[in-house]
Amino acid sequence: MPRPTAEELATDYPGAERFMPARRTLAVMREAVQGCRGCPLYRDATQAVFGEGPPQARLMLVGEVPGDEEDLQGRPFVGPAGKVLDQALAEAGIAREDAYLTNVVKHFKWEPSGKRRLHKKPNRWEVSACVPWLDAEIARVAPEVLVAMGATAAQALFGPEHRVSVQHGEPVPFDRVPYATSTLHPSAVLRRPTEEDRVAEYQRLVEDLRKVAAVLAG
Repeated sequence: MPRPTAEELATDYPGAERFMPARRTLAVMREAVQGCRGCPLYRDATQAVFGEGPPQARLMLVGEVPGDEEDLQGRPFVGPAGKVLDQALAEAGIAREDAYLTNVVKHFKWEPSGKRRLHKKPNRWEVSACVPWLDAEIARVAPEVLVAMGATAAQALFGPEHRVSVQHGEPVPFDRVPYATSTLHPSAVLRRPTEEDRVAEYQRLVEDLRKVAAVLAG
C-alpha cells in the first residue's frame, strides 16, 4: 500500500493548531492535547504526553518524542532515558524539579518487535504538525535557558542545519529565550555499543549540562 502524500496528510490531518485551546495556560493545554488529531500518531498511542514542571521554570529541556513508559504513564522522561537524564542533571547540579521537561512530538511513535514497542523517529511532517504545542509551551513558560536534546528537537527549534554532534554545549542564536543550546538526547547514551562508549557519551551530556548550570548560576 503506498504511503500517503504530504497533500493527503494535510487534508486528513490538519496539524495541531486546529486543536489548540483559545486559553493557553499549561493546565488547559495539557487537557486539550488529549484531543489532538493533528497527525496520525494519536491512533497508536495510549495518550498524549504533555510537558511537566514549574509553570515559570528558568530551564526548559526539550526532547524528541515520548517513549514506551512515557506513553503508559503520561509523563515525560520517566523511562530508561529519563533515568540517565536524572543522573546527569544531578551530577551537573541541576534539580529536575526546577526544570520544565517536554518533547517536540506529544504522541509515542513506535513499531512492534515481538511483544515490545520500539521507538521510531518521527518524520519532518509529524514534527511540523505537532510543533505548535511546543511553541505554546515556550511562550507560556518563558524560560531563561532552553536546551534541545537530540537532533530532532534541535533541528525543529534551530533549523535543519544545526548539528548536535558539532554544536552541542555551545550557545545558539534563538530569539525566543535569552540563552539556547543543544546536547545529545540521553537515549544516545543507552544506544552506544560498548561500556566505554556509553561512559564517554554520558560525560559529554554531563559537561553540556554543567555549562547550562553555569549560565543559570551566572
